[in-house]
Amino acid sequence: MQDRAWEGHAAAVARLAASYSAIGPGEPVRLAKQTTNLFRARAASTAPGLDVSGLTGVIQIDAHPAEGPPTADVQGMCTYEDLVDATLPHGLMPLVVPQLRTITLGGAVTGLGIESTSFRSGLPHESVLEMDVFTGAGEVVTTRPGDDLFDAFPNSYGSLGYATRLRIELERVAPYVALRHVRYDDPGLLAKTIEEITQTRAYDGAPVDGLDGVAFAPGEYYLTLARWTDDPGRSTPSDYTGQQIYFRSIQQKQTDLLTIYDYLWRWDTDWFWCSGAFYAQHPVVRRLWPASRRRSDVYMRLLKLDRRFAIADRLDRRAGRPLRERVVQDVEVPVDRLPEFLDWFDAEVGMRPVWICPLLSTGSTDGRSWTAYPLEPGLTYVNVGFWGTVHVGADAVHSPKNRAIEEKVHQLGGHKSLYSEAFYDRDTFDRLYNGPALAAVKRRYDPEDRLTTLYDKAVRSH
Repeated sequence: MQDRAWEGHAAAVARLAASYSAIGPGEPVRLAKQTTNLFRARAASTAPGLDVSGLTGVIQIDAHPAEGPPTADVQGMCTYEDLVDATLPHGLMPLVVPQLRTITLGGAVTGLGIESTSFRSGLPHESVLEMDVFTGAGEVVTTRPGDDLFDAFPNSYGSLGYATRLRIELERVAPYVALRHVRYDDPGLLAKTIEEITQTRAYDGAPVDGLDGVAFAPGEYYLTLARWTDDPGRSTPSDYTGQQIYFRSIQQKQTDLLTIYDYLWRWDTDWFWCSGAFYAQHPVVRRLWPASRRRSDVYMRLLKLDRRFAIADRLDRRAGRPLRERVVQDVEVPVDRLPEFLDWFDAEVGMRPVWICPLLSTGSTDGRSWTAYPLEPGLTYVNVGFWGTVHVGADAVHSPKNRAIEEKVHQLGGHKSLYSEAFYDRDTFDRLYNGPALAAVKRRYDPEDRLTTLYDKAVRSH
């Protein structure tokens, strides 16, 4: 069975290479995939995409290695939904499982990902042991920690190539997750508690396996402490795939219990809280909306329709409301600057709720920072995620809120993920994302410059 899986993988890579060869010089190179979790525009093109149709599965799981941690060999276009379905029957999960089902492993590694285990396991690329990258030279290069390609690949967004296979570390996990929601009124105490839990992996004498939180309003902050457990006690696991909504439970319950599966996808059913934009949280609509269609990828398709036909803008104009600026970003700020950022964000942007998720980058080989996303290894950061729109009027076309966020995050010594719109000038972008070093790696593995540069993808695409 495993031999057939590896043979099928080799055939899929050969099809990918053939589709790459069929793309003429000067034509844009992009993946032919149906789903995306990017929130930045891409230039329209009729050119064929790369054939990745055979690169969507799990090749092999080594659940009981003779030495070292359990591992999985996974194809680059495998979604985390399919990856989790393959690992959980073995009592295993990836070290970090991003929040949305259709994020792919290769996408999370080249474009970053984060979740509640990031305070102890870093970002998804930090659990990769080796990977095969299809480069701009049309070659498959096997690369490992310490290699220039490996260290530059995270946050490169396809500018260096595409991961076809990744060997990742897995961790053992229990069937249930016990949750504790702790409220804070003071952002300073919130930040202090985050740092303490990150350093000790415990709270009030109990171990903490997962840590994230929500800022609902100024003075209303919650941390959710997750603990893997084999014993559900007398509790029945909650179900937030039906009428109940997970993010609201944080304010309503002090403790909760979920299956590990439902915990991993607790945010996907309502796309955090963004399903409200489609009235999917309204009790009547929710009863009529099939549970199987309450998923982030469905909402993303609806959002694309809104963008295509400018539905929200038309309704705002008809109602006499100011035009909206879309503010969809994830940023990382050092934990000691979190209170300042939250206060600033409340005053200048005013969007709530926002997600908060601590992370501790483990760094690449010898404790160095990753080339294109140079977080300081060992320093606790907090990811702040906010996704929605703000009424700003005619100035919306200039994206004033997004530009202000970029400037503030820069001032605080943080970084911004590049899955959404970015507005940096070239010099600032190169300083923040180590442009010269990334360009040197690109010249080595894409000597004919066939792949779009990171700056062009992240900034010039819109």
